[in-house]
Amino acid sequence: MRATPILNRGFLGRSLDEFKRLSLFALKAEGVSRATNPFPLKTFSDPSEIKSCKVFSDKDIGGFSTSSLDFIKPGTDRSNPNAHARFHGKISNELPVNRPEIQRTGFAAWRTYDRPPTIFGKSLWDMDAYAFLALRIKSDGRKYFVNLQTESIVPTDIHQHRLYARRPGEWETVLIKWSEFVRTNHGVVVEPQRELLKQKIRTVGIGLIDRVPGKFDLSIERIWGTNRMGEEYMKEDDRLEEGQLKSKHGEKIKWNEKEES
Repeated sequence: MRATPILNRGFLGRSLDEFKRLSLFALKAEGVSRATNPFPLKTFSDPSEIKSCKVFSDKDIGGFSTSSLDFIKPGTDRSNPNAHARFHGKISNELPVNRPEIQRTGFAAWRTYDRPPTIFGKSLWDMDAYAFLALRIKSDGRKYFVNLQTESIVPTDIHQHRLYARRPGEWETVLIKWSEFVRTNHGVVVEPQRELLKQKIRTVGIGLIDRVPGKFDLSIERIWGTNRMGEEYMKEDDRLEEGQLKSKHGEKIKWNEKEES
């Protein structure tokens, strides 16, 4: 007599949670209309949330930049009673000795790991019913980028957008239209541009690629999808500044370039 195998409870638990989410989604008909409730992608509410993120910098390839993602307990920050994460470190442009293949350093980033699979297959975020990506942050004013990976044909493609903070040193909510993300590959804008696959988002993260030596410090409470447009959303005229992203011809791009073309 053969014993019945014990299924992985984590797998079954994730599958049940996904089934509940999809059922509730269908009952509310949010798939065919604008969703009314926010959709959490990442909430740094406890230390386990840090473990589900990958932190990296040019130190991984021989450089000298450092980066950390730490859990900050509730009540530690007087300006925010909620738990959150602190992304901090130091950027260095120094090149490693005896490594001529390394021509560029000066970056640091973090992103979520791919979510574990369920009985429905790969766990991907479906943001089709939401107009904005929202982030609750406290920035030091440096030029960070929001990075999204989708289940695309080219796995190394990343959709990026500048993380514009209007009030450095204070907590604020930043909203970004999904249509304004720019598809890149290894820091270069990919042409022709393709619309971001909102239905198949794999990972979300934040990077610093301004290559300005010195310390950096960014706090993140949560990241979510929303349809609520508040005063935090920046008008197109506020986004004319050139970023660090370049086209395949080496030209810097502007964030309103897609609208103008």
